Amino acid sequence: MQTADGTTVRAIRADITTVAADAVVNAANQHLAGGGGVDGAIHRAAGPSLMAQLRERYDGCVTGDAVITGAGRLPARHVIHAVGPRWRDGAHGEPEKLRSAYRRAFALAAEHGCATVVSPSISTGIYGFPIATAAPIAVAEAVTALAADGTPLREITFALFSDADLAVFIQALAEAGRPAS
Repeated sequence: MQTADGTTVRAIRADITTVAADAVVNAANQHLAGGGGVDGAIHRAAGPSLMAQLRERYDGCVTGDAVITGAGRLPARHVIHAVGPRWRDGAHGEPEKLRSAYRRAFALAAEHGCATVVSPSISTGIYGFPIATAAPIAVAEAVTALAADGTPLREITFALFSDADLAVFIQALAEAGRPAS
């Protein structure tokens, strides 16, 4: 949904590797080593240059932070590798670390002049973070990033893998005053 300020936060059911944007957020691991799920799909679609850039530029990434590379063969300029937390029980700083991962990813996108960003639901796959808890955090960070003074960000799209995940994000958008269009 586009708001009066011209910014958009939306959720779609899509293969994130096919969505054109200035930046694609990757749900990365601390070793930046590729893996399964979204991380593996992004690495396969981007091609070997993605891993080469990560190895050349970085020695891992702490949970709650993010790093940036080129996008290889993806329909984007950048990939932002955000490391979300593994869910334990919610009492070990997981929500704060997830919030930080999104905040850092969106900040890197803005610092690199991106107007459009596509993001997965970080940490809700193999890392086990409950999506009903994660979605409102993701949406709140997107809304905050779009509202920042002087930001080039205009649109943040959450690309979800399943209809069930999409429904949770649509609910979170509605609760944040950004109903799906």
